[in-house]
Amino acid sequence: MKRPLRAARRSLLPGRLPPRRMTLCTRLTLIHGGLFLVAGAVLLATTYALFERQLAQRGRLLVTKGPPSGGSSEPAAYTFGFTGDGSLLAGRDAERWMHDQQAMLHDAAATSLLSLGAVALALVGVLAAVAGRLATGRALVPLDRVTATARRISAAPTADRLPYRPVPVDTGAPSDEVTDLTVAFNAMVERLDRSLEGQRRFVANASHELRTPLTLARSVVELAVRRHPSSAELRRLAEQLLEINVRHERLLAGLLTLADAENELATRRPVDLAEVIARVVAQTSHEAGAAGITVHHRADSAPVRGDAALLERLIHNLVENGIRHNTGPGGRLEVTGRCDGDTAEVEVRNTGPEVPQDQAEAIFEPFRRLPPARSPAPRGSGLGLSIVRAIARAHGGTATASPLPGGGLAVAVRLPSG
Repeated sequence: MKRPLRAARRSLLPGRLPPRRMTLCTRLTLIHGGLFLVAGAVLLATTYALFERQLAQRGRLLVTKGPPSGGSSEPAAYTFGFTGDGSLLAGRDAERWMHDQQAMLHDAAATSLLSLGAVALALVGVLAAVAGRLATGRALVPLDRVTATARRISAAPTADRLPYRPVPVDTGAPSDEVTDLTVAFNAMVERLDRSLEGQRRFVANASHELRTPLTLARSVVELAVRRHPSSAELRRLAEQLLEINVRHERLLAGLLTLADAENELATRRPVDLAEVIARVVAQTSHEAGAAGITVHHRADSAPVRGDAALLERLIHNLVENGIRHNTGPGGRLEVTGRCDGDTAEVEVRNTGPEVPQDQAEAIFEPFRRLPPARSPAPRGSGLGLSIVRAIARAHGGTATASPLPGGGLAVAVRLPSG
């Protein structure tokens, strides 16, 4: 359960999000404003077309009926009009003049309609965009709260309780998609917090409940040997039982360390990896000498920020793994530490059997071991390199393994320097 939870938390980190060009509120405002302008332009065009049609139908000359002409019983029609200077026109001159005046009036009215309508549309469009921005921003306030809560949770160490307060929901407002999302988010985070709290309690209880019987079993075996020191068979059986007990204690310690390493770090302090490498090499010198392994180490100052105990465990597991999975007497182990810009690196190279490239990544999985033909070393807990990668990830780094030509393995851990 740890891995999906950590993956989900890492996916919420701002640094892992794709670059954002504009906010959702801005996009919705542009969409609403654009739709309003399109609808307004269509309305203005429709109004202009109807206006043109009405002008065409009603624009006619003034016709006045006069007395009948000749023998016709119908009154004669004649046309007249006044020019701009007040002179009277009649007949075709008046008709042409009236047509010109009609065209001028038509053009002036159409131009006024379009220009004034465009200005009005622009002003109303700006007001609509501002109102839409305010309304959209108010509607998205719950989403902003959800985002702020998610960021606060993702930035908090998993070793602590989630810094969570339920996102407020307006119970008096009608339910909508945003409200449903807020309620679902609150329920999800509450369940996540309960799950993490249950895991913390389990690790604490397991540490106590499992270590206690192992300690008692070791004490009983040691007491039996002290009471009967002359029995060779009992001593041999006791040594086997103690070896099994030590292996179980190591497995339990590895599982607990792996569980702790899967969490984000609660506190970070300055640590120089060069000092840790020198200390670990000194601690493992007896084991390396007993196995006939020659250890060479060279470490420049490589400052990082992290948990000193976990970082020492990381390097100890690397060195111990290089000693155990070696060629035996005459084998070599090289431990180097350096700082390259903003990256601190620890690399351990050992002689040993050839490791296929497709199996180099598998050795970081818990309880995954190389076949006995390629790993003649005593069987360990199967958690050494899994713990290495977990600690590296908890510090924001990586752990990789590469087979060496002629046999052996190079395991490199890269951490952000600090």
